[in-house]
Amino acid sequence: MTTTTPAPTVTATAKKPARIAHRKGRPARRSTPLTIAMLAALAYFLLPLFWLLIASTKSTQDLFNSFGLWFSDAPQLLSNIKATFSADNGVFVHWLLNTVMYAGVSAVGAALLAAAAGYGFAKYRFRGDRAAFNLVLGAVMVPTTALAIPTYLLFAQAGLANTPWAIILPSLVNPFGLYLMRVYAEDAVPDSILEAARIDGAGEARIFIRIALRLMGPGVVTVLLFTLVATWNNYFLPLIMLNDPDLYPITVGLASWAAQAQNGGAGASSDMLALVVTGSLISIVPLVVAFLMLQRYWQSGLATGGVKQ
Repeated sequence: MTTTTPAPTVTATAKKPARIAHRKGRPARRSTPLTIAMLAALAYFLLPLFWLLIASTKSTQDLFNSFGLWFSDAPQLLSNIKATFSADNGVFVHWLLNTVMYAGVSAVGAALLAAAAGYGFAKYRFRGDRAAFNLVLGAVMVPTTALAIPTYLLFAQAGLANTPWAIILPSLVNPFGLYLMRVYAEDAVPDSILEAARIDGAGEARIFIRIALRLMGPGVVTVLLFTLVATWNNYFLPLIMLNDPDLYPITVGLASWAAQAQNGGAGASSDMLALVVTGSLISIVPLVVAFLMLQRYWQSGLATGGVKQ
């Protein structure tokens, strides 16, 4: 007589993990209102860039006589680019080089200063450190336009107005960058590594340059890009600091071209407004290239400073 082993019964407890796995495998529910909101936000940010690209292919007459969000019957992007670089004896190239110099020096200097100050606030304790950091937080709330006139008066008395230093030195001060680097350095730079380096005989400057600065790399790149964009797009400070056209950045230079096109001043041409639009398109290309080149540093650990171990 043979005996048969009863088949194992599947209990409710055994079924539960399968149900959970099945639920995890299901695609997430789509929210129609959220999708519409995201598409609206995407259009809000990309539509001006699309218009700028389309407008750069038109002449001044086509800018007013054709549909704004589509090409005209005779696109002339290459002609507009060539005319932009050759107008006024190639002054646009000079403005572009000025902007690269202002933004590049300011971005690198501001990032290094913010990293050094943020590292100091995060890893050292000294008398008045809390009061000094609270002062930095208060400076974050002050708009830069409110400081433009006092800054001009200070630089005028120092004899630095109408010089490149009038643009570079104010851009080196970045309270928000200092705050960001202080928060980032608290967790991105472990105290154990610093103590080990001190035991090995490394000085504080060497520890910061060889160890801390590398660990703070993503945060430094973030401050660098923020300062680069802010200085590149800065208009009000160069407008009040500079009166020599040879020192203009792109923002003030294109504004002077736009004023000539509207008022019909000396040197104005019928296609001056088209050159302003094309110059605006050219001016954003270096920023896009900078973001594409430096974005990999963000992917390597930007959230490190915001995660507790």
